[in-house]
Amino acid sequence: MLTLGVNIDHTATIRQARRTVEPDPVGAAVLAELGGADGITVHLREDRRHIQDRDVRVLRQTVRTHLNLEMAPTEEMIGIALDVKPDYVTLVPEKREEVTTEGGLNLLGDFDRYCKMVEQLQEVGIPVSWFIDADEAQIDAAAKTGAKFVELHTGQYADAQNEEICKQELEVLSKGCEGARSRGLRVNAGHGLTYWNVYPVACIAGMEELNIGHTIVSRAVLVGMERAVREMKLAMRGEF
Repeated sequence: MLTLGVNIDHTATIRQARRTVEPDPVGAAVLAELGGADGITVHLREDRRHIQDRDVRVLRQTVRTHLNLEMAPTEEMIGIALDVKPDYVTLVPEKREEVTTEGGLNLLGDFDRYCKMVEQLQEVGIPVSWFIDADEAQIDAAAKTGAKFVELHTGQYADAQNEEICKQELEVLSKGCEGARSRGLRVNAGHGLTYWNVYPVACIAGMEELNIGHTIVSRAVLVGMERAVREMKLAMRGEF
């Protein structure tokens, strides 16, 4: 059964805009779980633009579903993960100047170092997921690192300018999911998914979890977090 991981980063974005204490991402996580979230995702960025170290540590103690820690593949972040011990880690590319993550990580660029990171994390029981494009070479590299998961980048699908491109990108994701599963990888997906484009991705055979944040937090500002999460679960079933 397809599950929903709710990314609560942008509750922290609102808080950090005023450098105050509200809204608290921990409270957002509680309400998201009450609304039916199957997991909570946070991205601890190197520049700490939204989620802070304290948030990750308190969430580790309070999340009742599972905590997915997104982070750059750096020694600092590996150290934090080894200390906090989230339920799993998703390693993502990161650039200081980007507004949001712009694409999948290129695993071919520093393959040996990435393999060592997977070993460091998984030998203490923290499964690793790679955030990658649905590209055969990247999927093959992800499997060779020994990671348990991949998260397929859905940004190109979400940004498709017409129906034909949308169908093409959906096919890329479907083939990517099939290819990853054939290599023994478990498959998640996310980035740019909304209430209005999520259903076709949710229908891809073999997909385990969708990680969705901005659209849920945006709707939560207007209708509340619990309702926003419930409505996303409906959208994933084509009922929204």
